[in-house]
Amino acid sequence: MNPTDPTLFNGLFQVNGATRLYGTIGDPIRQLRMTGVMPQVFAATGVNAVWLPFEGGPDLLPLMLEALARMRNLGGFTVTIPHKTAMLELMGRATPRALAAGSVNLVRRDPDGVLSGDNVDGLGFVRGLEAQGHRVKGASVWLVGLGGAGGAIAAALCEAGVGRLLVTELQEARAGKAIDRLLSHYPEVPVAEVDMPPKGIHIAINATALGLRPDDPQAFDPMTLDADVVVADVIMSPVETPLLRRARTHGRRIHHGRHMLDHQVPLYLDWFGIDTRGIDIIRLVRSIG
Repeated sequence: MNPTDPTLFNGLFQVNGATRLYGTIGDPIRQLRMTGVMPQVFAATGVNAVWLPFEGGPDLLPLMLEALARMRNLGGFTVTIPHKTAMLELMGRATPRALAAGSVNLVRRDPDGVLSGDNVDGLGFVRGLEAQGHRVKGASVWLVGLGGAGGAIAAALCEAGVGRLLVTELQEARAGKAIDRLLSHYPEVPVAEVDMPPKGIHIAINATALGLRPDDPQAFDPMTLDADVVVADVIMSPVETPLLRRARTHGRRIHHGRHMLDHQVPLYLDWFGIDTRGIDIIRLVRSIG
């Protein structure tokens, strides 16, 4: 047997000398859904690859990137909390979309060894909203959190043509930079910072990390919003955060964070140059759970 030929074992490829390495960098990493999803995606697309968790804090990030950039069998990786904003400054190249977002959640190693960054958090989130029947164009949206995911969602909402975007961010310096960046890239969209839950909005989004841990406070109280507001969360695990559970219990429409990943995975594969023709990747990801 040729040791570089991929073989299947229980429906997944066995690792061999030709296996490409992909993964996710973050801290913590235990909430990661990708390690369960991507091996099955690779098997469906016929790609000899594995998806690994890379856990390390901010102090290790530059060292981790230097090592990964030197690995010739690295295909790329995604980025989760808390590294998305810091990652932008460490890229050799970045897309205009990442620059508008002010962060990176998707990295590949180009043939010349340079790490290139993109951000599809926002695009995946918007596509997930629309696929669930929530109209984004012309909507009035309140976004809580302007970190890595929040900044990307803000940019994607503006790109999608929201009627107005109201934002809340506890870190005043970060809020100012994000709003200036959004107004520079999307001058036609009204963007403003608010302290209190606004009236007359259609969608309220938690883009903070609050809800990852059982003892986290809620990013906001959904009961302060109008009854017809869609309450959305970016957190994928737990599937139903305390915020979403409280909103659902009191009759609000909710939108889970997992929809963002469902619609990001095809974008990941396209960025990595993986051919998905003839495969419904979104349906596959949803079936994995």
